[in-house]
Amino acid sequence: MSEVMTPPAARTLLLNPDDNVAVALTTLDVGTDTPLGVRTAKRVPKGHKFTVKPIGAGEAIVKFGQIIGFAKEAIPTGEWVHEHNAGIGEQHGAFERDYAFCEGVVPVDFVPEAQRATFQGFKRANGQVGTRNYIGILTSVNCSTTVAGFIAKEVERSGILDDYPNIDGIVALKQANGCVIDYRGVIFDTLKKTTWGYATNPNMGGVIMVGLGCEGFQIPRLKEAYGVTENETFRTMTIQEVGGTRKTVEAGVEAVRQMLPIVNRAERTTQPASELTLALQCGGSDGYSGITANPALGVAADILVRNGGTAILSETPEIYGAEHLLTRRAKSREVGEKLVDIIHWWEDYAERNNMEMNNNPSPGNKLGGLTTILEKSLGASAKGGTTPLNAVYNYAEPVTEKGFVFMDTPGYDPVSATGQVAGGANMLCFTTGRGSAYGCKPTPSIKIATNSDIYHKMIDDMDINGGDVLDGKSLEEKGQEIFEKILRVASGEKSKSEELGYGDNEFVPWQIGATF
Repeated sequence: MSEVMTPPAARTLLLNPDDNVAVALTTLDVGTDTPLGVRTAKRVPKGHKFTVKPIGAGEAIVKFGQIIGFAKEAIPTGEWVHEHNAGIGEQHGAFERDYAFCEGVVPVDFVPEAQRATFQGFKRANGQVGTRNYIGILTSVNCSTTVAGFIAKEVERSGILDDYPNIDGIVALKQANGCVIDYRGVIFDTLKKTTWGYATNPNMGGVIMVGLGCEGFQIPRLKEAYGVTENETFRTMTIQEVGGTRKTVEAGVEAVRQMLPIVNRAERTTQPASELTLALQCGGSDGYSGITANPALGVAADILVRNGGTAILSETPEIYGAEHLLTRRAKSREVGEKLVDIIHWWEDYAERNNMEMNNNPSPGNKLGGLTTILEKSLGASAKGGTTPLNAVYNYAEPVTEKGFVFMDTPGYDPVSATGQVAGGANMLCFTTGRGSAYGCKPTPSIKIATNSDIYHKMIDDMDINGGDVLDGKSLEEKGQEIFEKILRVASGEKSKSEELGYGDNEFVPWQIGATF
């Protein structure tokens, strides 16, 4: 007698009593009776949405208690909701946000200093604290990237790094610009800030900068802009001046050899968690991102802020439609208005380039259950936790304010993270629901899966499973787990992306403006 297979129980989640859509936690076939008392009219893939009440044409679609889009047509109860019947309101008027400022800002409940968390870090001469101790080979132009790579490869091949255990490695940070740019323009200014930000990131113990010699992004102009003189941990050279590729590689390797004993003097010592600056990133988001990993990371960010540290939220196109929630957390009207001005700049930027803000989410995001940028942004902004928004920074600008801050960056993860690291981030957490392949140098990246399927499927890439939030673990427990992982990785424990060797190709400065 054959065994009758019982279909798995339908699992659903209504996130807010005001929502008119719920999330399918398992794939729901047509005619499935859900725990919410709704029978599905269409097949609903897991991670996707279905209506729990009828929505009229042009009416708002509500998830998280917030508007995530508008119905393109009348949508009956039990219907699958996705891009075929939902949009951001092009047919029925744009989504208007109420930009209130500083409403109900709750002061941070700081942990008493004697009880604050600590980690083992590298205290620099300027007072900053690193979580890694790298030697970086930076480039001023694409023409010098190959030579920079040769220098790093030759040092690694020689095995000399084995004699210096306090050095985490050598990294060649290559970039694809620097030639035909105007030194008075926005491209030069952005590249200058980004390059110098990496050179001075506390995770860098020493830096050698290699140029060609005739490029627009001149090394002497960089040094002049920041009042830099060469010293035992900062050296520069150009291929044309040294005498070609082979000679520059030899000179670069020799400069590294001279630098190694000096950089190796740094030792890990106990440092307060207030010295951590955490970059918050998400990539390959799905329908679970705003339910599991992102709000759990927000809890971890809150814990870090309560311990005196700093958390940087970025990816401006991915807070679009949620920025009105951040303005309410601004510590001053000036901070909130700066964020709104940046949003308006992006709207104009998209229009000038014949694009729209709803071009994000990506095909992978949509496959995972996200329909509009408004929905994606509400989930993405959850990484920022709940504490006051203390400052808003331009791309790659040095982050000097403690607490929760925002940096204007594109949504493209490598470009966004590059700006955060240039701003001083010495740790990075990256949530993903689709399995983004990413790592970062010199700043270690902790990967957090939004669902258990991708965590187990990509176990060699994922550090933490956020999917168990759906199985009963609280966001507070998961946030504490993430925070403790941050402390361990900051103290030297390798993240999965570090073990795999990621980070050499993820230096991607934002290219704004015209290239001639």
